[in-house]
Amino acid sequence: MREFSVYLIFLLLSSCYLFKGNGIDYKIINNSKHEMKQVVFTTSEEVDSILIGNIKPNETKSGFLRMPNTETDGSYVLKYVNRNNEKMTYAAGYYTNGGSLDSWIRFETKEDTTLVSTGDYP
Repeated sequence: MREFSVYLIFLLLSSCYLFKGNGIDYKIINNSKHEMKQVVFTTSEEVDSILIGNIKPNETKSGFLRMPNTETDGSYVLKYVNRNNEKMTYAAGYYTNGGSLDSWIRFETKEDTTLVSTGDYP
C-alpha cells in the first residue's frame, strides 16, 4: 500500500502544470476558409519559438512554448502567411524578465480578423 501511495504522489506531482518550466500553453484555431501557411509562434525577441507549419481551415494546433532563453520583457507573436501570400503578424500577451504572466494564450483566426485571449489556470 505504501508503494502505491508513493507512486500516486509522484504521478500527481509529475503531471502538475508547475513542472512544465518557464513558458506558455498556446492554442491556434483556424476558423477561416483558407489555410494558414508557415505558422510560427515566438517571443517578440525571437529567441524562443516553435515552427508549427500549416494549419488547415477548421483545424486547431496547440502546445507549449518553452522559454529557457528569454530573459527580458516582451510579448508573444503569431506569424503566418495568408492566402494572398501576405505575412501576418499578431503580438499579444506579456512576459517580464523572461517569466510569463499568463498560463495560456489563444489565437482564433477568422476571415478578416484574429481574436486573442490570455488567462491563467485555476
